[in-house]
Amino acid sequence: MEIAQIVGLALITTLLLLILRQEKPVMAVVLSIVFSIIIFSLMLGKMAAIIDVMQEITRKAEINYFFLGTMLKILGVAYLGEFAAAICQDAGEQAVAKKVEFASKIIIAVLALPIMIAILESLMELIPK
Repeated sequence: MEIAQIVGLALITTLLLLILRQEKPVMAVVLSIVFSIIIFSLMLGKMAAIIDVMQEITRKAEINYFFLGTMLKILGVAYLGEFAAAICQDAGEQAVAKKVEFASKIIIAVLALPIMIAILESLMELIPK
């Protein structure tokens, strides 16, 4: 049912944006940002549920929480980077959006380094010398 509400809100917002972009472009950008914040707020509970499930699986599998924390950080950077880039694109700032996407990818690579190192070290232990 939530998706129906989101779609309805998106359609109304889109219609308002079409009207506002012609008359008051600045207000259209503000409306777009407000819509984005509302959607993000609505999804916070869902994201918390995903984190809870992942924590429970990690606990049951007796996996180091460091890996879960790193994975959650990577997901957070990916979602927030995409979210910020979309807002920049809505404001007509494609160049800024590209820089946000680039920075997000670099941050994700840095966050993933410890996991990649752990995987490589594990593989090296399996290879006979």
